[in-house]
Amino acid sequence: MTHHPVSGISRRARMLSAGLAAGVLVPLGAVAGAAPAVAAPAPTVSCTSAQAGLAAKLTKDITAALKNRKGTVAVGLYDRTTKTTCTLRSTTSFDSASVVKATVLATLLWDAKKTDRKLTERESDLAHAMITTSDNAATSTLWRQLGTGKIKAFLQAAKMTKTVPGADGYWGLTRINAADEQKLLALFTAKNSVLSDNARAYILKLMGKVVSSQRWGTPAGAPSGVAIHVKNGWLQRSTHGWRVHSIGAFKGGGHDYTISVLTHGNSTMNYGVATIQGVAKAIHKDLTPQTPAAQRYVPTDTPREAFVAVPGS
Repeated sequence: MTHHPVSGISRRARMLSAGLAAGVLVPLGAVAGAAPAVAAPAPTVSCTSAQAGLAAKLTKDITAALKNRKGTVAVGLYDRTTKTTCTLRSTTSFDSASVVKATVLATLLWDAKKTDRKLTERESDLAHAMITTSDNAATSTLWRQLGTGKIKAFLQAAKMTKTVPGADGYWGLTRINAADEQKLLALFTAKNSVLSDNARAYILKLMGKVVSSQRWGTPAGAPSGVAIHVKNGWLQRSTHGWRVHSIGAFKGGGHDYTISVLTHGNSTMNYGVATIQGVAKAIHKDLTPQTPAAQRYVPTDTPREAFVAVPGS
């Protein structure tokens, strides 16, 4: 992703912009005016499964992965193969940061389907940049093109009833929760009436081509031979510290599963990444225990806290 130096702006704007992560656009007022943070209750993971013993193991291991981790964490898991579901704070709301880009792409394809048209070359280029490198300018262009009306219409069609698009073009402040992100991933990974098979394949193709430096999070610990599709987001604000999120779809090794981990209240971006990866490793290991550790995916790039200037400053 291309980042522009924070120059030629006021000292206050520079200070605020230094607190914003790549992948989001946030108004100055939104940074300064949020309510004080409230301590989150102890996490309670709830799992069910058609496979004997799996729900109990996942409940125990996800809870252990989160022990002594600070901040607020929401988790969603669904494995079609074993009919396994895990939830933690599934309705807790978070600022989306860049994970909303998956919703923007889905809206674009859903809208094109209604008029039976293919994406233009320009739209394809923007979509590729938005997902594979988390390009902000491409996202803003598509967000403006669609408008919140079409985005809200897609959310209604997708039954993502608690997702609220960010106001005034600030897509990074869209409000999301783990339950709705799991609904979105379900649309990407199984036949449905909202997205065409071609659209689903296209979305997964782009999520499978995310640049290596952004393939952290839910892919951590995935067995070799399992196809990885991911979209991450990260953002710092003056309350709740860093928001760090990762949504992923995984298929192979006899499993077909989706994971959403949303977090805020992290002291640094990397702290949030480590929390997400602890959860992801536990999930992948429990679903595919026969795979040796040496054959599991380990992100090779350490995420970096990259900053962009606040728009309009």
